[in-house]
Amino acid sequence: MEYRYRIATDEDINGLQKLGLNAYGQFKEILTDENWIKLHTFLTSENTYPDLLSKSVCYVCETGQDIVGMAFFISNGNPTDIFQSDWSYVRMVGVHTDFGGKGIGKTLMQKCIEQARETGEKMIALHTSEFMDAARHIYENMGFRQVRELETRLGKIYWLYLLEL
Repeated sequence: MEYRYRIATDEDINGLQKLGLNAYGQFKEILTDENWIKLHTFLTSENTYPDLLSKSVCYVCETGQDIVGMAFFISNGNPTDIFQSDWSYVRMVGVHTDFGGKGIGKTLMQKCIEQARETGEKMIALHTSEFMDAARHIYENMGFRQVRELETRLGKIYWLYLLEL
């Protein structure tokens, strides 16, 4: 199967949302109903993907006409309650459940790291959860180090990871 990687545009919003529902939908059974509703609401909000695209470079992987992987790289200057203003960070790394284990997530992360280096970032951050084991292993194998536990989100443990560039 041939995979193509490119930067997403606003025309990809529906495909990104569809992928988000698939990639993160696999966690429905491990979240409480209340927390699944919170996550589902975020994934289906008409603002989620336009907002992310407006402040990021979104890398996608596609095969045929389908987006099967995504990762949003956000440069420094966009602080949140988790990320400092002088950090760049990665959000919403997702791979379609039919395409897991094929290196798509790792390649998307490599593209985000390359973008960070090309734009002179000093630090790249991300957060991940106890129920995202495959993702945690990718991040750790790429050199990200867990720096602290975050406040509980969706009823689960989350950690902050950093990679110095």
